[in-house]
Amino acid sequence: LNHFVLPNFYFHISTAYGILRHCGVEIGKRDYLAGIPMAVI
Repeated sequence: LNHFVLPNFYFHISTAYGILRHCGVEIGKRDYLAGIPMAVI
């Protein structure tokens, strides 16, 4: 389950981050990585 869910989850998070940045929202790496446990990274 983790081999399917986690890559899919991170793909959608990074896509949403890119769309928000493209639309002019000022978010940075800390906003993007704030909810991700460091053990996962």
